[in-house]
Amino acid sequence: MRILPGADAPAAADKPSSAPAGDTAPVGDEAVESQDNSGQSKIDAVGTASASQVAAAEVATVGDVLVAIEELWPASLAEGWDAVGPVVGRPERPVKRIIFAVDPTLDVIRDAVSRQADMLITHHPLLLRPVNGVAATGFKGEAIHLLIESGCALVTAHTNADSAVGGVSDVLADILGLTDIAPLAASAAGLPEEGIGRVGYLESPLTLGDFAARVFGAMPAVAGGVRVAGDREGLVHKVAVCGGAGDSLFDQVRAAEADVYVTADLRHHPASEAREAAVNGRPYLIDVSHFGSEWLWLPAAAAALDNVLRDQDFEVEIGVSGINTDPWDFVLTPGA
Repeated sequence: MRILPGADAPAAADKPSSAPAGDTAPVGDEAVESQDNSGQSKIDAVGTASASQVAAAEVATVGDVLVAIEELWPASLAEGWDAVGPVVGRPERPVKRIIFAVDPTLDVIRDAVSRQADMLITHHPLLLRPVNGVAATGFKGEAIHLLIESGCALVTAHTNADSAVGGVSDVLADILGLTDIAPLAASAAGLPEEGIGRVGYLESPLTLGDFAARVFGAMPAVAGGVRVAGDREGLVHKVAVCGGAGDSLFDQVRAAEADVYVTADLRHHPASEAREAAVNGRPYLIDVSHFGSEWLWLPAAAAALDNVLRDQDFEVEIGVSGINTDPWDFVLTPGA
């Protein structure tokens, strides 16, 4: 199991003392972004509800949490191909502890179960593509069996959380210091401020090299690092971002006249064609970890859900998984 260096906030008081430090960053009233000495982003969590506070408040159910999730990340904002919402869990089951994660991997699920979580909310769907069965001989079947047997609900907030206000790309844009933020591709089904990706401005122009260093410092530590295409000394002011895979949005990036585009999973042909179509070398490209670009959203999502549930007089412990589910372990490179 790989633990993110940036997820080393103290565990909640009633978490099992034998749990490895750093597995889960609890989030309560607020989450504060900070930098350690290496420049690596980390989350310091403040105000997590204690077990006695949770016991004294009204107990939320899976159904109550689903209503709050719908308020924050409406299912109507999801892309037509997506699979969002509840995957496992009875609506009447009580929920006292929730953990957010990017991926519903077996490590993440086992960790959530070991921490007695009643609900796991993941960004990526477990069952995006149809399956013919859920026998425990396969990892998806094993995941479902483990969740059901442990009484842990599973909920997905995917492209609905990408498009929503305060969603994945909003958080990425905010962490990178953008202002005057607007959707890169506006949602046809939502408000004007909803949609996939975001575009905004740096407070003052930076060289591509300095901005890339800012991006690198904001990301959790993963093997792939950050790849950059463009003139290191070229100035950037207008920035487009899309958390997760974003090479389908090059037309929108060009239409926005962005100086640089930050996204993940840039494939060879779309990236090559984007460089060939560039005007004065722009948009420059910054390719980051898919997992990393979306993990940044988790503390903000946990804090937002906490606020909605508190407004309804529910006290639920909400934490962020520190398990690194980026699929890569190391990279060989000739150097910069």
